[in-house]
This record gives sequence, C-alpha cells and structure tokens, in this order.
Amino acid sequence: MKDWLDAYDERDWQTTTEGTVRYALLGLGWWTMDLALPAIENSKLGEVTTLVSSSTEKAQRLAEESDVDRGISYDEFHAGEASDAYDAVYIGTPNAYHLEYVETAVDLGKAVLCEKPMESTVERAEQMVDVAESGDAPLMIAYRMHTDPAVRRTKELIADGFIGDPVSVYGNNTQPLLEMIPDHDQWRLDPDISGYGTSVMDLGIYSLNTARFILDRDPVAVQSQMSSHHEAFADVPDERSGSVLVLEDDVKMVTTTSQNAHEDTQLKLTGTEGQIDLRPAFHGECTMHLARGELSATVSHDAFDSQREMREEFDYFADRVLTDGEIVADGRHGLQDMRIIRAVHEAAESGDVVEL
Repeated sequence: MKDWLDAYDERDWQTTTEGTVRYALLGLGWWTMDLALPAIENSKLGEVTTLVSSSTEKAQRLAEESDVDRGISYDEFHAGEASDAYDAVYIGTPNAYHLEYVETAVDLGKAVLCEKPMESTVERAEQMVDVAESGDAPLMIAYRMHTDPAVRRTKELIADGFIGDPVSVYGNNTQPLLEMIPDHDQWRLDPDISGYGTSVMDLGIYSLNTARFILDRDPVAVQSQMSSHHEAFADVPDERSGSVLVLEDDVKMVTTTSQNAHEDTQLKLTGTEGQIDLRPAFHGECTMHLARGELSATVSHDAFDSQREMREEFDYFADRVLTDGEIVADGRHGLQDMRIIRAVHEAAESGDVVEL
C-alpha cells in the first residue's frame, strides 16, 4: 500500500520531458484567464505566446497585463496573423463557436485542445471530427479529470479487481450558476449557444465522461427526466436533470445534475466486492473513499485543485503533440459524449427509453 501511495500522483502517462508547445488561447473569459493561462505558465511543456479575443484592443490589453507576447482578434486569427508564433490552440469559447476555430486551426496546421462539450450539437461535433481527421491534425477534448491522480488510481484499482465486478455508478454535479455569474442572459442559458441545454451539457458531462473513462464502458440505453423552474432557465429544459443509464456489461448508472443548486460533486462506483467513492469529485481536490470488506480508507490530495488539474491536462496534451503519441480523449471520444447528451435530452422529451 505504501508503494501505491508513494506513486499516487506520478505522471504515469508522461513519455517526454523535452520540448515546448506554444499556445494561442481563444476565448478570454474567466476560465481561460484565471485557470488555463496560469496552468500553462506553471506547466513543464507549454507556454502561452498569443491571446485571441473579440477585438485586437482587448486581446492586446490582456496580453500586456498577462505578460504574453501578442494579442490578436478573431478575424486576425482566421486570417492567419501571428500563426508562426504558436503551435497549438486552446479553445475556451462558448460551445457553438468551437467548430469555426477548429476549422481555422486545422487549416493553419495547428494542434487543437478544445473545451468540453466539444460543440453545441452532435452534427457540429461530427463536422469537427471530420475536419481534424481530414487535416491530420491532433485534436484533444479537454477532459481534465483524465489526468487527475484520484481518477487514474480509481481506474487502476477497478481494473485490478478492487471492487470486483462493477455493478452500479452514481454521479452528481451541481452548482449555483446564478450566484457565480449573476446574469440571466449569459450564454450557458441560451440554447442557441450552449446546445441541447445547460446542466447536462456543462455539468452532467463530468459524471458521464469520467465513468466512461474509469470503467471503459459506454452507455447503451438511457431514461431521463428534466425540468426548469427559475425564470432565468426559461429557455433551457434542464435546470434540474436526472437520468438512469445502462452501460455495457449491464452496469447501471444514475446521474443527477443542476445549475441551480448547492455545489456538490460525487462519483460513486460500486461492485460485487467493494466501492470507490470520489467525493468531492469534479471541482478540484478530488478525494477517494475506499471500502472493501472490513477495509475502509480515505486518500486526499488537497494541493490538487482545478488549476493543477488543468496543468496536468495541458502537459498531457503537449506530451502527445511533441511525441506524436495517441490522444485518449480525441475527437471521437468527445463525439460519443455528445451523442449520449443528445440521447439524455431525447429521453426526457419523449419519456421513452432511448438506445445508443
């Protein structure tokens, strides 16, 4: 057990310590500026050389404030300006704008790290995959939980039989969106920009994708219910959402999510012999609670916050770009999440079981 704990946060995915990937960051909201930018600055294999925003003036101002070499507008990005200054783009814009920036990045011969969900609809996500594959461009979808030590160790333990045969999964992800961003007209509440809804697209995807990653199983059927109550959620169907899914090998999953609730994150995986409960799970400081027979233990890593999760994510991406290595969370992986999310919404609208 001591050896396992000593290796808890080792980068078991890393294949190189040499080289640097230069990034252009697109979409300069709080997530990009407060989390992504410092994560890259603290990474081993990356640096930010270019900021891209709605206007040259804004991009240059933020570049100067952040000690980044240059700032350009979206139009200048599409025109290829400063393209010799970066090797890869990080796309942190609202969902429905991802595709157009991926198309330009691929045309410019750049690698792409695109935030999740990868687009607003399945059809646009399919176009993104086609663009990246036809251009032979590395495309990774930004699932930061894949490099979180608690998630990776959970995946190892389950593969080694710690919980026996997986039986069920419970996932929850909730947050008080309007307290965080007190704007009823924000893009996450606009279905033309967010996509199928708000809670499942933005939060529920964590439970769904992390379970897929840990168990290496995909959903095959889903039932769900949704409702919206607060006036700010009038245009989206899923202020509150709950789903029951069947994963491959008949593993049952229940997932709940809301953008208008007390902050809470959990992913609990139960098997025939034991259980691993990640609580909190998704917003930093992921903690493992282990149980098997008379054994119970808690493994926490308080220093592993959201910014450090993103640092690991960026270094994983850079490692794969520098070595031309396989990207696990590639475009097709992200596309499967989009299909699952669409099925969740279709099941809620129809009241029927939707098969995937």
